[in-house]
Parts: sequence; structure tokens; C-alpha cells
Amino acid sequence: MSDVFRSGGVAVITGGANGIGAATARLLAAKGMKLVLFDRDVERLNAASRTIGGDIRTLAGDVAKFDDVERLRDLALNSFGRVDLLMNNAAIGGQDDTAWGGIDAWRRILDVNLWGVINGVQAFAPAMIAQDGPSAIVNTGSKQGITNPPGHPAYAVSKSGVKTLTEQLAHELREATGDRVTAHLLIPGWTFTGMSSDPVKPDGAWTAEQVAERMISGVDARDFYILCPDNQVTPGVDAARIRWAAGDLAENRPALSRWHKDWAAKFATYVEEQIG
Repeated sequence: MSDVFRSGGVAVITGGANGIGAATARLLAAKGMKLVLFDRDVERLNAASRTIGGDIRTLAGDVAKFDDVERLRDLALNSFGRVDLLMNNAAIGGQDDTAWGGIDAWRRILDVNLWGVINGVQAFAPAMIAQDGPSAIVNTGSKQGITNPPGHPAYAVSKSGVKTLTEQLAHELREATGDRVTAHLLIPGWTFTGMSSDPVKPDGAWTAEQVAERMISGVDARDFYILCPDNQVTPGVDAARIRWAAGDLAENRPALSRWHKDWAAKFATYVEEQIG
């Protein structure tokens, strides 16, 4: 087990009231970690705190507001003196946005999904660099920010930004601390969470607990890209989709050629060849 997840260590989780955040909190509490949970939903936050138990602090606020994230940092440091894991996990889904419409939705999604992560890094990274011992920053991305499927472009843009930010952060932390403080990009696949529209978990989806377990094992293995499969998409299919998406640029194919009428059949053949 990584020293990041040691008993007595401190984990700060945004979006901690439900979904992947709450599932992670439950697993870390079982390992004896102290928790600081942050969420906009006060009722769910209080319910999660009661259910999880242990040495836990909660704070209601908005990750899009830097002052709120600074209050979160101060609560963690004043309560426990350090932060071993920061999980920038809070996010909202795409709603009624297109590339040329839904400007209010665009602003809110980018404020929460991208600026929320930027705010977390800005508020916490200096303190984590200054403290002794290993620690980790985990930012929750999405496959939509990598393979960029059509639909909900604001969400895809926000998660693409999280990917780029986390890659830059990982390099800077490596240069500054020699991997004493690490950064990791958690990339969930199809996951049944509070953002899901289905009332019950579809057979093809992973549970939030499975994603949380994959995050912990990935950080333990010092993986940067913590890519999650699900019950429908295998790691081999994920890898083929990622390589094809990169090939659009390298080979000057049409944008999002996987969904282009002249390229869809070629993509399907490519995937079959890749996964054997």
C-alpha cells in the first residue's frame, strides 16, 4: 500500500457527497485515513459524513469559487496539519450545449469542471510541496476529454483541459519534488453515479466503487493515466480508440473521423485488427 493511503493520512475530496467521490471516501475511511469532504449539496454531504464515519470534516461550497477552495485548504490544514491526497473530483454533466449555443451552460461547466480543478491545484499544491513525505493529487478526467465523441462539447472541452493541466502538473511536480508529490489523471469509463440518467445501474457500467478501487491501485502503481474499463469496453478497445483519435491529427483525417460517414467502416476494421 502506498504511503499516500496510509492509516492516519489525510485525504481531501471535492464532489465528495456522492458518486466516485463518496465511494473513494468510504474506501479510504476503511483504511484509517482522515477525510475532508467538499460538495455543494449540503444534505448529501451531511448524509455521507454520517454514513462514512471516522475522523471526518465537511465543508459546503463551490469549487468554481477560489475563496471556497481556499477555505477547504485551510480547514484541512488547520484540522489535520497536512494533506496526503487531494482528489479534484467535483464535476457536472453537459446539458443543452452545442459549439455555437448554450453560452450559460458552457460557462458553468467550464467553471466547475476545469476551473474547479485549477482552483484545487492552485490552493493545495504549494502546501503539499512544502510538507514532508509523499503525497498525490488526483484529477478526475473523462474519456470524453481524450477520444472526444460528438455531443456535449462543453463537457468534452472541460475534461480535455483537465487532461492537459494534469500532464503539465505531473511534469512540474516531478521537476520540483522528484516524484515525492505526484499527479495522476483518473479516467473513468461508463460509470453509474449521481450524474447518470439511468435509475438503476446498467449491466455495461462500472460502479463508483470499482472506479475508486482502480484509482487507489493506479496511484499505488505510480500510474499517471489511470484508465478505467467498464463491463462493455475492454482495455484493448480503449487503446484502439485512443490510437485512432491521435491518428486523426497525425494522418490529417477529418475531425472525429471515427463518426464520419466515409471513415466509420475503416475505424471498425481497425479496431477488429487491433484487438485480434
